[in-house]
Amino acid sequence: MQTVFSRRKLFAAGAGAAALASLPTAALSQLRIEITGVGANQIPVALMAMAGSAASGIDLMQIVGADLGRTGEFRLIQGEREAGSEDWVKPDMTPWAERGASVLVSGAIDRKGQDEWEIAYKLFDAASGSQLDESRFLSTDAQLRMTAHRIADRVYDKLTGLGGLFSSRIAYVNERSKQSYELVIADSDGANPKTALRSSEPIISPAWSPDGKHVAYVSFELKKPVVYVHTLSTGKRRAVANFRGNNSAPAFSPDGQKLAVALSRDGVTQLFLLNADGTGVERFSRSLAIDTEPCFSADGRYVYFTSDRGGSPQIYRQPVSGGQAERVTFGSPYAVSPSIDAKGEHLTYVSREGGKYRVCVMDLQTGQQVPVSRTNFDESPSFSPNGRMVIYATERGKRGVLATASVDGATHALLTGPMGDIREPTWGPLMTN
Repeated sequence: MQTVFSRRKLFAAGAGAAALASLPTAALSQLRIEITGVGANQIPVALMAMAGSAASGIDLMQIVGADLGRTGEFRLIQGEREAGSEDWVKPDMTPWAERGASVLVSGAIDRKGQDEWEIAYKLFDAASGSQLDESRFLSTDAQLRMTAHRIADRVYDKLTGLGGLFSSRIAYVNERSKQSYELVIADSDGANPKTALRSSEPIISPAWSPDGKHVAYVSFELKKPVVYVHTLSTGKRRAVANFRGNNSAPAFSPDGQKLAVALSRDGVTQLFLLNADGTGVERFSRSLAIDTEPCFSADGRYVYFTSDRGGSPQIYRQPVSGGQAERVTFGSPYAVSPSIDAKGEHLTYVSREGGKYRVCVMDLQTGQQVPVSRTNFDESPSFSPNGRMVIYATERGKRGVLATASVDGATHALLTGPMGDIREPTWGPLMTN
């Protein structure tokens, strides 16, 4: 993963390339997940195999369990047989309680048409038998996995009160060779990967719009870095920053109306704000140093960014309405790549100490900083929609892979694939339909 075109090495970017067309085709392989570590207080959750699963050809409850297990917050108790048509509605809690379950998840899937399914789900207190939650979903064949993610979100939110994270997508870059790069969109667990863009030149810095309909990124197809906004449903895209010098590091505002970008059109790289369609460009930062990697605060009032104005790269923030920048990170001699969670409670960034690059999470109220990654070349962190997990890029066997960690660093998962150098991940918002 130690490529010339990683975002960290493009802190003072500059290089060129040529591109191919955007193709909304399936990527060649899905990511495999390996989980290590668990939370301190796991909730025992029993999962009854869904009634009708055999007819559907997909085990939705297995997907629900995999989602919950990836967080490290639950101890899973799996059912050994498919539920009957009545079992899932009013299940006998005794065997589940005897196996230590606190709650039970049951459900059924039923075909309603050629490409239409109805999925029902229930959540029970295993001790009392009382029903805690239920819902019904209509789904096409293509939407079945996302429906399972939505069920997992309901279970997670009901048991923790922290909101969902699974019915979302991730974007990442897969470098298959030095002449083959792909911008890939996949489910939050790495399944259903689709290639949004193929290029013979580097692609870096993907960033989601708040509605999940667009991804901004930097492409080198014009012999220099240019910022594009790509509409995922149509494959159409628009160059929104193509000025002299470097155009890099796009980030959407929380309302999706603005972009923050790093431009060197006036000399040294500085931050600029512009409308999401590329109009209305205004300079935002004014320093003699390199200012780059912007991201908005959750309320849109501040822009956090990386700057070496103090002598070494650190994270700063500056009011969107105007005013002086203030330094945010102090616990490391090197801090880059800021990202803020959707609730505005935590900052994640990359710290370097002793030649090791680690992902850290900072509590913005207390200033407490915790390293959450455990390898030595970690970069590009991004929060899950509910802020409970961080996805980032790391290395395994000298090849780029993706990883996730809980915000306390207790649970880790590697998302690996058989081909390519996978990097530059960013976690998108919850899907609304």
